[in-house]
Amino acid sequence: MERRTFFLAGATVAVAQTPPSKQLVLGLIGAGGRGRFVMSVFMKDPSIRVGAVCDVYEPNLEAGLSAAGNQAKAYRNYKALLDDKSVNAVLIATPEHWHHRMVLDALAVGKDIYVEKPLCQTPEQGVELADAAKRSKSVVQVGMQRRSYDLYLDARKVVAAGTLGNVRMVRCWWLNNYLTPSARQLKGPLDWEQWQGPAPHRALESDRFLNWRNYADYAGGIVADQGAHVFDGVHLLMGAGHPVAVNASAGRIHRPGFDTPETVVVSAEYEEDFLAVFSINYAAMRYKPRNDQLNQLDGDKARMDIGREDFKVFGQGEEEKPMVEKTSATGFGKATDVHVANFLECVRTRATPTAPIELGFQAALAVQLANLSLKHGRRMRWNKAARKVEMG
Repeated sequence: MERRTFFLAGATVAVAQTPPSKQLVLGLIGAGGRGRFVMSVFMKDPSIRVGAVCDVYEPNLEAGLSAAGNQAKAYRNYKALLDDKSVNAVLIATPEHWHHRMVLDALAVGKDIYVEKPLCQTPEQGVELADAAKRSKSVVQVGMQRRSYDLYLDARKVVAAGTLGNVRMVRCWWLNNYLTPSARQLKGPLDWEQWQGPAPHRALESDRFLNWRNYADYAGGIVADQGAHVFDGVHLLMGAGHPVAVNASAGRIHRPGFDTPETVVVSAEYEEDFLAVFSINYAAMRYKPRNDQLNQLDGDKARMDIGREDFKVFGQGEEEKPMVEKTSATGFGKATDVHVANFLECVRTRATPTAPIELGFQAALAVQLANLSLKHGRRMRWNKAARKVEMG
């Protein structure tokens, strides 16, 4: 028996052994690579049954149904899936421009929701989502898995203990390269008009669909895609809330067709009295995944360097040898498993999950203000009382 067939058969047996009253039926909205991966994490729980898969791109829909074990219903419109009363919770893994509308619609019908980051495209959408979540009884988890990662949780304790002293600056960077054009083409039917949805409607271009993260109509560019993770990590480590103000600068765009920059520096100010400076360069050399991202917390007593798999604390005058060193017991790859498990536990207990909408909005807001700063050439401020963006 093939390994994949054996896995699916085993999952089917495990679900069958779970009493129907204890089963949770999951619906997947957006069956691309990330959606199928996170769905596979859900399926590790024997009480989960994937009952529905929705996508407007036929190859993704077929792949999602196959990964679900061929027992799920196929949907080509997410509202029809939301109307399926057998579905208890939804995993939203669509492009970013759909998150806001889909989360609102899922809340309206009482579904529990796991939604990928960034939570939304604009500050106004974030405010609306936060308000809607407060009115709802639904459990919502944003897919910011660092909040469930043992390495970051251990590092937060070190910071909170005062080991670093006063931290007035956090410096972060992320390096990669995506400048080589890809020649990928659509491999099957795509409902292009439905896929565009709330975005400006344009003529079909395969690159806009295949590389949507790098087009402003559908996402915030690489600075938002990766920066949401980075700023959420900073917020977690520093116990910080929304940024007070953000200023950003960018280099020229070098990838043909893209309309978002690959090289950006963001400086975010916080009322907790520190700056977070994030530099992303996707025109750099490619690194091994464990080395492509780093955060440095500059305290007046010590500095912490935290990456994907470990952190080190260097005392004053002892920069060559760490005074504290920690490697994750599980590795970054398992953080999503823990994050999904936290969501499922909260679905069962109705507790607040690790990354609720408000925290998802905080991370999204930092990168949204960065993009607004690039657009207007100005420092952008967040008026916390009025819950709106101001210039200056």
